[in-house]
Amino acid sequence: MTEGVPVLERTAPPHEPAAPTPADAPFRDVPGLLDGVPRQRGPRGTAVAQVREPVPAAAPRTWTLRPWRLLPTPAGTPFTFGYATVLCLTSLIAAYADPALVHALLQGSSTDVAHLVRTPELALIGSALWVAGGVTSPFAIAFVLVLTALERRVGGLRTAGVFLLGHVLATLATEVPVGLAVLAGHLPGSSLHRLDYGVSFGVAAGIGALAGLLPLWLRLPLLAGFGWMLLQDLLAFADPMTNWGHLIALGIGLATWPVVRRRHAVRPGPPVSARA
Repeated sequence: MTEGVPVLERTAPPHEPAAPTPADAPFRDVPGLLDGVPRQRGPRGTAVAQVREPVPAAAPRTWTLRPWRLLPTPAGTPFTFGYATVLCLTSLIAAYADPALVHALLQGSSTDVAHLVRTPELALIGSALWVAGGVTSPFAIAFVLVLTALERRVGGLRTAGVFLLGHVLATLATEVPVGLAVLAGHLPGSSLHRLDYGVSFGVAAGIGALAGLLPLWLRLPLLAGFGWMLLQDLLAFADPMTNWGHLIALGIGLATWPVVRRRHAVRPGPPVSARA
């Protein structure tokens, strides 16, 4: 520097306030934002990147065929197992006991009008302790298979309810008209006394209820085959009261679909790998 010559010092220009950003400015014109990075508010207002955890892939469903699940067990299906045991005992009595004793027991357990009027509870319960035709009859085999499958899906209490509902209501629906017809003089008094026992009404109701829990490709053949068999028996006119009772019991089982389906929906199922 030279003396006497004023020194001009360079000073920074005064800081000018930034112009306000217009409200309608696009995001790329707003200062402080990074292009292509979404702004996320963290726990203290800072921008953090959102990291999503990977969703684990669903395990493949495997199907294992276990034929023994078609049969009742004391732990898995206690109602069906206990009931089937009682039916086996009564079938042995009917096969090997004195015929006069067997006839007296069956007659006392009959759900005809005379017994329903005098002892309705004993007749309704006693008639369900015998199997018409023995343990090898079609309804005895259907009893084991149908009630086992139904109990595994909805439990023993609801299975017993479906069975008793079909047994009691179908019995009353077929016997009460007989009593009224006798009172009106359309049938003889001997119609009040008949041998009527067995589990077929309860089994028919169980088939109707179980059909509502099966997939469509199983439901339709089951209902079509069983319904056609009942219609053939009705057209044969061998025992119209019993045949009408089977159709009524099947309809009662169909009417229980809302209840059994709701229970089946909330009932926890077995592990995926253990499904039969």
